[in-house]
Amino acid sequence: MTARILIVDDMPANTRILAAKLEAEYYQVNAVHDGMTALDRARDWQPDIILLDVMMPGMDGYETCRQLKQSDATLHIPVVMITALGETNERVRGLEAGADDFLVKPVDYETLFARLKSLVRLKRLLDEWRMRGATARALGMEGGSFDPPSVAGAHALVVEDADRNIAPAMAALQADGIIASRASSTEEAAAMIQAVPFDLVVLSLSLKAGDPLRLASELRAAESTQAIPLLLIAGAEERERILRGFDLGANDWLMRPLDPNELRARARNQIRRKFYQDRLRSDIDHALEMALTDPLTGCYNQRYMLRHLRSLLAVRPDAVTAPRQDVSLMMIDVDHFKDVNDQWGHPVGDRALRAIAEQLRGRLRAFDSIARYGGEEFAVVMPGTQPQAALQVAERLRQEIERMAFAPAPGVQHRLTVSIGIAHRPLSGERADMQAEDLVREADSALYLAKHAGRNQVRLSGLAAPGAVAAER
Repeated sequence: MTARILIVDDMPANTRILAAKLEAEYYQVNAVHDGMTALDRARDWQPDIILLDVMMPGMDGYETCRQLKQSDATLHIPVVMITALGETNERVRGLEAGADDFLVKPVDYETLFARLKSLVRLKRLLDEWRMRGATARALGMEGGSFDPPSVAGAHALVVEDADRNIAPAMAALQADGIIASRASSTEEAAAMIQAVPFDLVVLSLSLKAGDPLRLASELRAAESTQAIPLLLIAGAEERERILRGFDLGANDWLMRPLDPNELRARARNQIRRKFYQDRLRSDIDHALEMALTDPLTGCYNQRYMLRHLRSLLAVRPDAVTAPRQDVSLMMIDVDHFKDVNDQWGHPVGDRALRAIAEQLRGRLRAFDSIARYGGEEFAVVMPGTQPQAALQVAERLRQEIERMAFAPAPGVQHRLTVSIGIAHRPLSGERADMQAEDLVREADSALYLAKHAGRNQVRLSGLAAPGAVAAER
């Protein structure tokens, strides 16, 4: 797995050694020698990982890391701080500045490469979500920068069977307001994770009741749990199991004896990253919703309706999972809608459209698709519906909308009516190969007939079947 690595170190000799090791593993490497240059290079080059030395003249590594994490352009880039200082308080200081890990010189390259693989996987996922979220924001669907939220109220699960180890871990998490639960075996943990949407799983590799690495593998394999951060806790003798845990998709680790402040810092970082991922995922979901629905009425939009109709009509006759079926299409137009806008204004017209959309939703089947086709026109795709059944449904809709109470102004009642045209694609026969555009064209022609006949009428396309239902006015 290749990636772009930015090295920030004021000692050229250290940079050359580290760069040579990384390039031997086919990473693309760029190096700078001070914090200010690192900020500019990170923004412009957009590396996948930043390896950041702590002790530098001028702006040290802690301040550089803080500024990287405060910028929307670079906050998603994982930072691994590297230093000769091995004290726990130095690690905690780096983690609190936003670092994703803190390695001590001389660097254990096997551990570093395992860590890089894990961080690159995460970075690629974040890049995909960020790209889609940026598209959504460019279309005006979402906006604003991401401010790291408080972790208070987040849910964490500690999987540990040794009582002497569980108490300090639970206390450390609870000190930040994290709601911590305990599981004493992998079986118990799996059941709890299915029942509760945890924001973090802290997994002891010393667990005797079950195989913790098997649990890690299952969490990463299941779609519902892939995004839960996984923090490993291990003894110094379990180094190989830590490396194996990273291969399986673990996000972070720390060693025993457990330092409560380091656990708190690492837990905060992992939970905040999950909240960031959740926000990006929400942006994408919102963008998809906006791409498929009409914001005024909440109905599908024309784009979705046409794709859905094409999909229904394209199903093969011998399909097993989705057998071919009759499809009816209604085109519904609000009569004299321009008069509503002209007399009472567009906000009242919008209210009328929403009221009609509600009538449609309340009187059609769950699997009928309602779309605002454009302006004051709606379309309803009705799979598995014969022409006469579609006529009956359309007539009921016409009558209900005509009876609907609509007050464009206080003390004023206005009767809304609709004209409806229907087209039908049969299950078999010459017309069974109709395309979506053909069906829309026929329904539009039937709608024109209803309008031409005096409005507030239902007409079935003459090509679909003889006859029509009309409520003459």
